[in-house]
Amino acid sequence: MTEKIVYAKLKNFSQKPRKARLVIDTVRGKNAEAAILAMKYMDRKAADAVSRVISSAAANAVNNFGMDRTMLYIKEARIDEGMTRKKPFYRARGGMDMIRKRYSHIIIGVAEKEDVK
Repeated sequence: MTEKIVYAKLKNFSQKPRKARLVIDTVRGKNAEAAILAMKYMDRKAADAVSRVISSAAANAVNNFGMDRTMLYIKEARIDEGMTRKKPFYRARGGMDMIRKRYSHIIIGVAEKEDVK
């Protein structure tokens, strides 16, 4: 029997994907409740956003598919590159550079652990 994976996404989060991946690597494969608790004490900007996405995915699994919240774990967690906003940065002698403000998409998939008997 195949596992049912329930997803939640946060699009255009205003942090570079490289920095946000440092946070998401710590919760991959953990229990959903333990991951939310770990994010509470992590001192990173992306930790709050990742925590909200995990709790949203858990709520989706419980409300839409009737899964048990205590048995949920993070099956898939990834951060994709979002849009890049470009702003002009004016330089000396009439020159100009671009400031690239990068955004990221946070995608979390939770699944229910099989009972081991």
